[in-house]
Amino acid sequence: MFNRKMIVAVLLVVFVGLISILNANAAEVQKININTASAEELAQLKGIGPSHAAKIVAYREKNGPFKVPEDLMQVSGIGQKTFDTNQELIIVEAPKKK
Repeated sequence: MFNRKMIVAVLLVVFVGLISILNANAAEVQKININTASAEELAQLKGIGPSHAAKIVAYREKNGPFKVPEDLMQVSGIGQKTFDTNQELIIVEAPKKK
């Protein structure tokens, strides 16, 4: 039979392992600047495939940088639901001057 110290040690190892996994997943979530992201980066958003990503880039090139994240819904095919799903991942920062 296991004694109490052994059970506590095993539980501690399992707990530390779970925390490590959660921290690794949290670190993977990266914000996407819709004013500078490539089509490939934009396609990482949920509900945004390659064709919608290309539309975002084309819209940005034609109309200039987005002013607020909600402007993303001005792109054909991007609606409230898609925006709401990705709202926490989207940022709007001015493109850096070259």
